[in-house]
Amino acid sequence: MLTSRLATEADLPALRALMALAIDDLQRSFLGPAEIVASRAVMGLDTQLIADRTYFIVEEDGVLAGCGGWSRRATLYGGDHSESLRDSALLDPACDAARVRAMYTHPAFARRGVGRMILGLCEAAARAEGYGRAELMATLAGEPLYKASGFKEIERTASAPVNGVVVPLVRMGKSLE
Repeated sequence: MLTSRLATEADLPALRALMALAIDDLQRSFLGPAEIVASRAVMGLDTQLIADRTYFIVEEDGVLAGCGGWSRRATLYGGDHSESLRDSALLDPACDAARVRAMYTHPAFARRGVGRMILGLCEAAARAEGYGRAELMATLAGEPLYKASGFKEIERTASAPVNGVVVPLVRMGKSLE
């Protein structure tokens, strides 16, 4: 049975390992090898989410199945190492969309409801803080889950070049009302 909890700083090593595995494995059907390498430079762990207590872990019998969170900060995507993408300004729930961030599923748990569970937790928490809308930056691998969960495409875009390689991305949004 899948269970959830908020991530803590003690979870950081396991989260980093899960993210690396998910980036390398789950994107293979959507991206070429160079794009996967470039993905590592723009994706990853944002420890601000853990500090803000808005980052969830999903486990099955104590095994890390997935992780993801939401944010009341302006950063749309990117990890601690992607400094140019970061903006820690607080959003206003009256006019801004909450951000769904850093969703990763262990490949052994793909298509077993982990992502939907995390999205549900994120949406409920953002709604409880007064947000009427959520936005996220989807990878091509994540896009089908987000579409199935009611997110609509806002724009197709790409990351900044990493060693001349860009990663295709899709900005998506959803009403939480």
